[in-house]
Amino acid sequence: MNSHLAPIAVPDPGLLPRVQELCDLTAPYATGPAEDELFAAAMAEINAWHSDRSPFFRSLYESTGTDAGAPYRAPLVHANLFKRHELLSIPRDAVDLHLTSSGTTGQKSQMFFDTWTIRSAQRMVARIFDHNGWITPGQEVNYLLYSYEPARDLKLGTSFTDNYLCDFAPARQVAYALRNTGGGHEFDPFGCVEALRRYERDDAPVRILGFPAFLWFTLERMRAMGLPPLRLSEDSLVILGGGWKGNADRQIGKDELYARITEQLGIPPERIRDTFGSVEHCIPYIECDHHRLHAPVWSRVAIRSTRTLEPLPYGERGYLHLVSPYITSVPAQSVLMGDLASLHPGEECGCELNTPWFTVHGRAGVSRNRSCAVAASELMKGMS
Repeated sequence: MNSHLAPIAVPDPGLLPRVQELCDLTAPYATGPAEDELFAAAMAEINAWHSDRSPFFRSLYESTGTDAGAPYRAPLVHANLFKRHELLSIPRDAVDLHLTSSGTTGQKSQMFFDTWTIRSAQRMVARIFDHNGWITPGQEVNYLLYSYEPARDLKLGTSFTDNYLCDFAPARQVAYALRNTGGGHEFDPFGCVEALRRYERDDAPVRILGFPAFLWFTLERMRAMGLPPLRLSEDSLVILGGGWKGNADRQIGKDELYARITEQLGIPPERIRDTFGSVEHCIPYIECDHHRLHAPVWSRVAIRSTRTLEPLPYGERGYLHLVSPYITSVPAQSVLMGDLASLHPGEECGCELNTPWFTVHGRAGVSRNRSCAVAASELMKGMS
């Protein structure tokens, strides 16, 4: 068994038995009345957990949590709140991991994780990777990470995630796009091009992880240099995440990006997947082979009106609302994101998964809410 699939116990089995049961579900996209009932019961447990341990959440829950229109009786907490306040439902000495959501600039979400929270989230990722056949302990791969090269005291969620994703296949070589210069990080496009050319000469698959903007600029640099297309192993895999924030004027469509990856690197479209996630809500949303972001069994997704915050029907755009009872460390079980999105029924996708899926249409407004993708993209400006 992969170590990330190993059992993990909730902090208090007597208080959180349904949370344990929900997070122990092994089929990542199971759906039905039994799963819905279990999810609702787990949400009731986690709401009580945070009410007993977080004065902030208790006050919020008592004032809004009994609203019949609130799903699972969980009041909305905006992701921006974690950029201004450190909200804990556990003692400081129980914090196992501290991550932030932004890089060199911008407000930072301060998120704290106990052992259960971070390991249960990692187990969800492992189960989705296992579902897709991407856990290959017997097959070495070469990595190109479009993320931050490790540095002392670096606590960025994206860097943590990308390095964690390297655990699912043993590394033969590892190259970073954002190099640690000692005083920060700089994008190294020529290093990325050289790594890809070196990997083509090897017989191992390549796994490319991280920000799509930097991969696109690498492909553009290859074309500008007049380099012929590469032919990486068909078992190679591209897992993207972080978006294009800060470079909206240079963003290209997903279909065009995927086509260029296939054209210039030889990686089949079904082996190219985008993801959505945040340090405030660590549930993994990974595209299916039809490139839709389906909700896994451990979460529920809703869309909220930008004017009234009322739930919207399928197909309409509004704020993305993410709900999951997995988190015991911080009262972030019902988070309203700053992203505009639309939700769609599972059957509209056409893949084998039946859970609803969502499309992210961008950030709401032009606020100062800047993620790690913004900071990373700013490092690249003028260098491509």
